Amino acid sequence: MRIRALSVIAVGVAAAVTLAACSSSKSSTSTGGGASSASSGSSIKGKVGIILPDTQTSVRWESFDKPLLTKAFADAGVTADIQNAQGDKNKMLSIADAMIQEGVSVLAIVNLDSASGAQIEQKAKAQSVKTIDYDRLTLGGSADYYVSFDNTKVGVLQGTGLVNCLSGKSNANIIELNGSPTDNNATLFKNGYDSVLSKKYASGWKKVGDKSVPDWDNAKAVTIFEQLFTAAGGKVDGVLAANDGLGGSAITTLKKNGLKIPVTGQDATVQGLQNILRGEQCMTVYKPIKDEADGLAQLAIALLKGQPGKTNGTTKDTQAGRDVPSLLLTPKAITKDSVKDVVADGFVKAAEICAADVAALCTKAGIS
Repeated sequence: MRIRALSVIAVGVAAAVTLAACSSSKSSTSTGGGASSASSGSSIKGKVGIILPDTQTSVRWESFDKPLLTKAFADAGVTADIQNAQGDKNKMLSIADAMIQEGVSVLAIVNLDSASGAQIEQKAKAQSVKTIDYDRLTLGGSADYYVSFDNTKVGVLQGTGLVNCLSGKSNANIIELNGSPTDNNATLFKNGYDSVLSKKYASGWKKVGDKSVPDWDNAKAVTIFEQLFTAAGGKVDGVLAANDGLGGSAITTLKKNGLKIPVTGQDATVQGLQNILRGEQCMTVYKPIKDEADGLAQLAIALLKGQPGKTNGTTKDTQAGRDVPSLLLTPKAITKDSVKDVVADGFVKAAEICAADVAALCTKAGIS
C-alpha cells in the first residue's frame, strides 16, 4: 500500500457554535452546550458519534484520545457521544447501531478489524450518516475521510531508529514483533520498517524471528517473543517492536535472560519513555494525538455544516479500489536525548515519568 502524503497542514477546530443535544447512553462521554459562534453567525445541527477500540492494547485511547476529543468538540459547542468497544467487535457494532438510531449525523470509528468496520460504515451510509476512519483505515469500507498519521513513515522511523541504535554492527540478529494482522496500520508500519531493514538484511544482518501479535495483545506478545527468542538460541542483537506495549513484552523476556539490547516502540507511552531512559528501549515514535483529535473534530464539523473537509492527501483502500481523502500527520522519532520534547509538548507529565528509579535519570536527561 502506498500513502500519498502532501505537506502537513495545521489542524484546528472550527469556532464555537450553538447546539443543544445530549446523549442517552450512560457509558458514553457527551460534550456540547449552548456556546454561540461570534464568527460564523450560524449554528451546526447534528451530533457526532465516536467509537474507540479498547483499553488494553494502548493507554492512548482513554488517557489521551478521549479527553482530547471531548475538549475539541466541547470547545466547538458540538455534542459528541464517545464510547469504547473494549476490544469487542459485537459491542462496537451494538454501539454503532445505537448511535445511528439516536440520530448521529457523523460517525467516527477506530475499527477492530476491517470486516466489522466496513459493516458499520455500510449501515451508517444506508442511513445517510457520514463516516470517518480514525487512526486506522477500514479496508473495503466506505468512510468519507481518514484521519491518521503517515503510518508508513512511522515504520520508516522505527527501522531507521533500530539501525542507528545498532550503529557500527555489520552483523546483527533481529527479531520483528509486528502488530495485529487485522490492523491495516500494522501492515503499513511493517512496510515502512522492512523498507529500511531489508537493506541491512542484504548486507549482513539476519532476521531470526518475524511474528505478528493478534489484537496487539501484550500478554500474547510475551509468549510469542519467548518462543522466537528460544528458537534463535538467545542470540538476538535487536528487536523491532511495533509499539511500546510489544516492546515492553520483549523487554520482559530480555531482562529475565540478563540482556539489554536495542528495542523499538511507538506511541511515546509513559512505560516506553521510562524504558528509554533506563536504556532498555532505544526509541519510540511520538504521534501528537492532539493534532489527530483536532483533525477529526475539524472534519466532523465540516461534515455537519455540509462542507468538504480539509485534507492533505489520499490513502489507497486496496480492497475497495478507491482513494480515501485523508488528513495525514507527521510522526517524530524519540530517543533518550529527546524524551524531554514529549514532556515539553504536554503529552505526558514529568511527574508521570520521573518516579522511583527513573527520577535520577530524568534529571540527567534534563526533564523536570
